[in-house]
Amino acid sequence: MPAPRIVIVDTQHGQRLDNFLLRCLKGVPRSRVYRLVRRGEVRVNGGRVRPSYRVQRDDRVRIPPLRASSPADARPSPGRRAIDALLERTLHEDDDLLVLDKPSGMAVHGGSGVAFGVVETLRHFDAETRYELAHRLDRDTSGCLAVAKSRRALLHLHRQFRTGSVRKRYDLVVVGHWPGGRRSATEPLQRYLLASGERRVRVAAGGDPARTDFAVVARSEDATWLAAFPKTGRTHQIRVHAAHAGHPIVGDDKYGQPSRRAGRLLLHARSLTLAVGDSRRRFEAPLPAAFESFMDGARSPAD
Repeated sequence: MPAPRIVIVDTQHGQRLDNFLLRCLKGVPRSRVYRLVRRGEVRVNGGRVRPSYRVQRDDRVRIPPLRASSPADARPSPGRRAIDALLERTLHEDDDLLVLDKPSGMAVHGGSGVAFGVVETLRHFDAETRYELAHRLDRDTSGCLAVAKSRRALLHLHRQFRTGSVRKRYDLVVVGHWPGGRRSATEPLQRYLLASGERRVRVAAGGDPARTDFAVVARSEDATWLAAFPKTGRTHQIRVHAAHAGHPIVGDDKYGQPSRRAGRLLLHARSLTLAVGDSRRRFEAPLPAAFESFMDGARSPAD
């Protein structure tokens, strides 16, 4: 078998190791590159590193000889663009936890006509890590998403969500003039199915208890920018509570109406606070440009 080759980093310094390897190994699937790195077959200066390592000038990268692709590598994959979109939006990563800024339009898991979601994409490029969703975001909602990397981490995160120790803030823009400055929505919510089989949620007396606290951030003539602090985690909770109050979220085609001007659902999981190890950490996903663009600079200070 051919000997491993050593590549000296030059003009590529500052690149992530996975992207550096993909340039060196043209045509090799990203999933295979990640397996090489995870197994320690790729070395930098003689040592093991993570795929997210940023190569430095004069680093010596050991690349092993590659056998022919296996059948597993030929299976349909999420595609490089989907994987890159996630990797470039990493807010935090350690041995147990990955926090991503999920893009709007990407489902958290496959199903209902969606071949690949966030978790399938992560498992595809790193089959040796047990990625599991700690919670969920709607497909059209962007922002902070916590993904466990082990069973132990998943149970720890689920315990935090169950006991209410996780703190979440969402930013949203709703249609119209939201009355007052701060208010709580406590209407119970019930899930149901449309004739098409699509899942929806409505306010119903016999539904599950739910509570969302809203606060005004800014206003324009025909819209209000709100911060929402959900105290429970019901499906579509913020969307249904806002719509029931007479102010659906801009771009909500399920509980309001689409918005060409916004181009997307204006709902963003802005921050997530939870225990990591022995300390509490707050992660924040940058606000998408669509929010500022929609408000169009015509904001006035919140009441």
